[in-house]
Amino acid sequence: MFKNVLREVVDNTEGAVASLLMGLDGITVDTYHLGNVSPNIETVGMEYSAVLNQIRDAARMLDIGHAREVAVQTETMTTIIRLINDEYFIAVALRPGGNFGKARFQLRMKSKAILEGLS
Repeated sequence: MFKNVLREVVDNTEGAVASLLMGLDGITVDTYHLGNVSPNIETVGMEYSAVLNQIRDAARMLDIGHAREVAVQTETMTTIIRLINDEYFIAVALRPGGNFGKARFQLRMKSKAILEGLS
Protein backbone atom coordinates (compact mmCIF):
# COMPACT_ATOMS: atom_id res chain seq x y z
CA MET A 1 0.00 0.00 0.00
CA PHE A 2 2.73 2.49 0.92
CA LYS A 3 4.83 1.74 -2.18
CA ASN A 4 2.07 3.15 -4.42
CA VAL A 5 1.99 6.39 -2.43
CA LEU A 6 5.79 6.65 -2.52
CA ARG A 7 5.77 5.99 -6.27
CA GLU A 8 3.26 8.81 -6.77
CA VAL A 9 5.53 11.23 -4.90
CA VAL A 10 8.44 10.41 -7.22
CA ASP A 11 6.38 10.21 -10.42
CA ASN A 12 4.64 13.53 -9.75
CA THR A 13 7.77 15.49 -8.84
CA GLU A 14 10.22 16.62 -11.50
CA GLY A 15 13.74 15.57 -10.58
CA ALA A 16 12.71 13.14 -7.83
CA VAL A 17 14.64 9.87 -7.79
CA ALA A 18 13.49 8.12 -4.60
CA SER A 19 11.14 8.27 -1.65
CA LEU A 20 10.80 6.37 1.59
CA LEU A 21 8.67 5.85 4.65
CA MET A 22 10.73 5.19 7.75
CA GLY A 23 10.40 5.11 11.49
CA LEU A 24 12.35 7.58 13.57
CA ASP A 25 14.11 4.49 14.92
CA GLY A 26 15.74 4.10 11.49
CA ILE A 27 13.71 1.07 10.43
CA THR A 28 12.42 1.24 6.87
CA VAL A 29 8.72 0.65 6.27
CA ASP A 30 8.82 0.97 2.46
CA THR A 31 10.79 2.62 -0.35
CA TYR A 32 10.48 3.46 -4.02
CA HIS A 33 13.30 4.51 -6.33
CA LEU A 34 14.13 4.94 -9.98
CA GLY A 35 16.98 2.62 -10.98
CA ASN A 36 20.16 2.81 -8.95
CA VAL A 37 20.14 5.77 -6.60
CA SER A 38 23.43 6.56 -4.94
CA PRO A 39 23.65 6.75 -2.03
CA ASN A 40 21.03 4.18 -1.15
CA ILE A 41 17.84 5.92 0.00
CA GLU A 42 17.53 3.62 3.03
CA THR A 43 21.03 4.55 4.18
CA VAL A 44 20.20 8.23 3.75
CA GLY A 45 17.02 7.76 5.78
CA MET A 46 18.79 5.91 8.59
CA GLU A 47 21.42 8.62 8.92
CA TYR A 48 18.90 11.45 8.83
CA SER A 49 16.61 9.72 11.36
CA ALA A 50 19.19 10.39 14.07
CA VAL A 51 19.31 14.07 13.08
CA LEU A 52 15.50 14.25 13.01
CA ASN A 53 15.33 12.99 16.57
CA GLN A 54 17.71 15.75 17.65
CA ILE A 55 15.71 18.40 15.78
CA ARG A 56 12.47 17.12 17.29
CA ASP A 57 13.96 17.18 20.80
CA ALA A 58 15.39 20.68 20.28
CA ALA A 59 12.01 22.00 19.13
CA ARG A 60 10.38 20.54 22.24
CA MET A 61 13.07 21.92 24.54
CA LEU A 62 12.71 25.39 23.00
CA ASP A 63 8.93 25.12 23.28
CA ILE A 64 8.45 26.20 19.64
CA GLY A 65 6.05 23.44 18.60
CA HIS A 66 6.49 20.21 16.71
CA ALA A 67 9.02 20.00 13.91
CA ARG A 68 7.20 19.27 10.65
CA GLU A 69 9.69 19.43 7.81
CA VAL A 70 13.44 19.39 7.24
CA ALA A 71 15.39 19.83 4.00
CA VAL A 72 19.04 18.99 3.44
CA GLN A 73 20.66 20.25 0.25
CA THR A 74 24.03 18.87 -0.80
CA GLU A 75 25.99 19.09 -4.03
CA THR A 76 24.41 15.96 -5.49
CA MET A 77 21.05 15.58 -3.77
CA THR A 78 18.33 17.46 -1.96
CA THR A 79 16.42 15.46 0.62
CA ILE A 80 13.11 16.76 1.93
CA ILE A 81 11.72 15.09 5.02
CA ARG A 82 8.20 15.46 6.42
CA LEU A 83 7.43 14.14 9.87
CA ILE A 84 4.11 12.33 9.83
CA ASN A 85 3.74 11.76 13.57
CA ASP A 86 5.99 11.07 16.57
CA GLU A 87 7.14 7.77 15.07
CA TYR A 88 7.34 8.05 11.26
CA PHE A 89 8.54 10.29 8.46
CA ILE A 90 8.34 10.37 4.68
CA ALA A 91 11.20 11.65 2.55
CA VAL A 92 11.95 12.35 -1.09
CA ALA A 93 15.35 12.67 -2.76
CA LEU A 94 15.79 15.09 -5.65
CA ARG A 95 18.53 15.60 -8.19
CA PRO A 96 20.01 19.11 -8.35
CA GLY A 97 17.46 21.37 -9.99
CA GLY A 98 14.53 19.15 -8.99
CA ASN A 99 11.22 20.80 -8.21
CA PHE A 100 11.60 21.57 -4.50
CA GLY A 101 8.16 23.19 -4.11
CA LYS A 102 6.35 20.33 -5.82
CA ALA A 103 8.21 17.82 -3.65
CA ARG A 104 7.11 19.65 -0.50
CA PHE A 105 3.53 19.74 -1.76
CA GLN A 106 3.57 16.01 -2.59
CA LEU A 107 4.93 15.10 0.85
CA ARG A 108 2.33 17.23 2.58
CA MET A 109 -0.53 15.72 0.57
CA LYS A 110 0.66 12.10 0.74
CA SER A 111 1.47 12.20 4.45
CA LYS A 112 -2.26 12.22 5.17
CA ALA A 113 -2.79 8.96 3.26
CA ILE A 114 0.21 7.38 4.93
CA LEU A 115 -0.99 8.41 8.39
CA GLU A 116 -4.35 6.75 7.68
CA GLY A 117 -2.55 3.59 6.50
CA LEU A 118 -0.45 3.46 9.67
CA SER A 119 -3.55 3.63 11.89
